Amino acid sequence: MFVLDFITANILRNPPVLLGLIAGLGLSLQGKAFTDIVKGMLLAAFGMIILDTGVGMLVGTIAPINGAFQSLSAGAGAVEGLNDVTFTQLHGGEVGLAMLVALILHLLIARFSPFKIIFLTGHMIWWFPFIFVAAGVEAGLSGWLLVLISAAFSALYWSIMPFVLRKYVWAVTDDQGFTLGHPTGILSLVSGFVASKVGNKAKSTEDFKVPAALSFFREASIIGAIVIFVLWIVVGIIIKSLVAGNLVMESINQGLRFGAGLLVMLTGVRMLISQIVPAFKGISDKLVPNAIPALDCPVIFNYRPNAVIIGFIVAMVVSTILVLVCNTLNVFGVMLIPLVITSFFECGSAAVIGEGQGGLRGCIIGTICAAIVMVVIVGISAIVYSGTIQNWMLIFGGNDFSLFGPIARVIGGLFGFAR
Repeated sequence: MFVLDFITANILRNPPVLLGLIAGLGLSLQGKAFTDIVKGMLLAAFGMIILDTGVGMLVGTIAPINGAFQSLSAGAGAVEGLNDVTFTQLHGGEVGLAMLVALILHLLIARFSPFKIIFLTGHMIWWFPFIFVAAGVEAGLSGWLLVLISAAFSALYWSIMPFVLRKYVWAVTDDQGFTLGHPTGILSLVSGFVASKVGNKAKSTEDFKVPAALSFFREASIIGAIVIFVLWIVVGIIIKSLVAGNLVMESINQGLRFGAGLLVMLTGVRMLISQIVPAFKGISDKLVPNAIPALDCPVIFNYRPNAVIIGFIVAMVVSTILVLVCNTLNVFGVMLIPLVITSFFECGSAAVIGEGQGGLRGCIIGTICAAIVMVVIVGISAIVYSGTIQNWMLIFGGNDFSLFGPIARVIGGLFGFAR
């Protein structure tokens, strides 16, 4: 257990170390010189740290908005607790064991099935067993049955969803060297499918024609900074508790942090891909023939940065309106809050996928449909997880966490005693 805890805490839940070791393994299997192996390991780890730093800056600008919306719903429907901390205190051991068993199953699936995928999004290797264990607990499961069923669902997800997404990702990146390993799956599939039917690839989100004097608007970081500035102003006027000091200056500062965060994140993405994809060829050739890595969602932001910003705006507007309607009509029996984080990362990814299938029109219409699905499934999952992680799901759900947890609970109920 000591060894398992060490590996879990220091490697599997430590993306820079995990990807650095994988890069080193891949280069070793290719017979590279020691200096090249060390260089590849460190550069892959550096790229992941840079990416994480950029993501942290982005989350740091939108998390306070999320918190402001949460403050409005305090006591309105969700029970105190029911989050990742309280659940891990009770069931962290089962989550860790499920993760270990799931990794073994995932590698066996990659080696002996058509699903030649290796899931490398480090933190998601923890969160999927987490939500499947929570679903099993809601279904009345315990012990090794809980661990095995949660592990099986996690391994199947890591293997199948990135495989299904791969052609949508390749249409965006024009690179078959990797796919997407992120809980944006259902939202991206919805967006991609809709965009392929109603979109127009002739007009891209990246083809905005602006006067020479306003050419700086072609920079995604500048557009993102302006969007966040406006968002902070609007939310700050509506929710006074968002800012204690000067709203305008705080909004400017947050916009600048967001724009800088985008630049940092995209730099990390480019650096990580340049190291991990070539190094992964060694693993593919020697251990799991023809396998490709499934990577975190920011890796595709670099290919359609304008689509990310457009998707964020569209998802925020559509989902917030729908959240207000659902709360007014008490559709789910629990107070929903606007899904700011999911709107950026998951719907931003869905917007990129939609753009790849249908240009600007596909990006917008596909994201609208994805945003509707996001609100519906987060409401359903809030009901399903009413005794375990409801509050956590209300903040971070609306994606594959919300979709597959209820499915796991239904199936788990066949083995247990569903509440």
